[in-house]
Amino acid sequence: MDGILGTLSTIFDTFGSAVFVPVMLYVIAMALGTGHKKAFFSAVYAGVGLVGFGFVINAYIPLIIPAVQSMVEVTGIQLDIVDIGWQATAVVAYATKAGMLFLGVGLLFQIALFLLKWTNIFQPGDLWNNYSYMVWGSLIYVATDNMWLALACMLVMNLYSLLFSEVLQKRWSKYYGYENCTIIQLHHVGAVPFAIGMNWIFNKLGLSKIRWSPENIKEKLGFIGEPVMLGLILGLLIGLLGNLKSLGTLAAWGNIMTIGISTAAVMAVFPRVAGLFSQAFTAITQAARERSVKDGSREIYIGVNDATGYGEPATLISGILLIPVIVVVAAIVPGNSILPLVDLIALPFMVEALVAIMNGNIFKVVVSGTVWFSMGLVVATKFSGLFTQVASQFGVELPSPDALVTSFGILTKPIFGGLIFPAFLNQSWLWIAVLLIVYFALWFWLRKNKEKVHDYLERTADGDVPAEG
Repeated sequence: MDGILGTLSTIFDTFGSAVFVPVMLYVIAMALGTGHKKAFFSAVYAGVGLVGFGFVINAYIPLIIPAVQSMVEVTGIQLDIVDIGWQATAVVAYATKAGMLFLGVGLLFQIALFLLKWTNIFQPGDLWNNYSYMVWGSLIYVATDNMWLALACMLVMNLYSLLFSEVLQKRWSKYYGYENCTIIQLHHVGAVPFAIGMNWIFNKLGLSKIRWSPENIKEKLGFIGEPVMLGLILGLLIGLLGNLKSLGTLAAWGNIMTIGISTAAVMAVFPRVAGLFSQAFTAITQAARERSVKDGSREIYIGVNDATGYGEPATLISGILLIPVIVVVAAIVPGNSILPLVDLIALPFMVEALVAIMNGNIFKVVVSGTVWFSMGLVVATKFSGLFTQVASQFGVELPSPDALVTSFGILTKPIFGGLIFPAFLNQSWLWIAVLLIVYFALWFWLRKNKEKVHDYLERTADGDVPAEG
């Protein structure tokens, strides 16, 4: 069994999402009857889009990370737990026995849920991000030495994350402009209930009148409000904060200008790449709609990589604005010992659910993101010792023998880490039973009220009051 799972992992690591996703889209397109030509071009555009996203993001992130790290160092904040980033966390997840088990079982589970019509989301469209389940399962296995308990934890988390994705699917698809697509990553969709609640509070307090969307900013500020100009300004700001100690040098100003221009470039180039990626789903969504009208079947959504939303103007702006905010928050939140570092630049990924539900209102996203990640820091602090134990066993080099590490981007999850994970960690069967009862109750409720839920999110996204009745 380990050999089979190891082979599967090797194949996936070798070809990556840029090959796996097109293959799966081709299969889906053929199953929907699009024909070989349309199915083939859907697959190719998906691959081209994913590679394009990779080019843009992988060129931008390494450039800005040193400035962000320098900005953190300038603050002089001393916290005990170091953020090693989602990349290192993913490597650890794929190396553990629990992770390897979920690689195979989880894939079959997700396909079965789709084929049995338990969900209308085809989750294997983004296999790579299954590592988020694997991390939590690996922690359970190391703590309890019970593989079945670890697997159960991962599967329950998968059920909840899919439920949240179904709530989000229409709103995310409409906001980001990818027909019948949605994000399905556990480390992002866990914010959906919180985002809905926060948006309701904003609307009740009348704070939705503060409209900091890219469109409104452009309208008020003219050319300065253009996404490219905003990207330039924000990039220059991060560059300045990251070079405060060396502003008297030519190299510092060269770095500042480079970060500014690079951030502006992401704003300019990203929509073009997104346009290519969206073409991958045109034939599929058309065929799916024709079939659903013909035989009354469900509307299908495809889970896509979170990179599809990273460079959207409100998303990137909100994420960048949150970088210095989270650094300050980490220093003052009671119960936190984590120094956010590597994953700070991942904040645009991490706010996508908030951005979609709040319709790109940057003010709402930054305020709610501050609250959400503050709670997450406290949750992740509690399990840092266990995570460090797992990470050290699988190749992560600790800064010192007694150092503690974590992943700000993956483990700061109040719902999954604060409510679901402890039930399995403590082997509380009553707590686990309650989680399952709540899940099935929510699942049945959503089946009957999905259209109403989606309609509510559409009406309230921009602060409007839902219609009566």
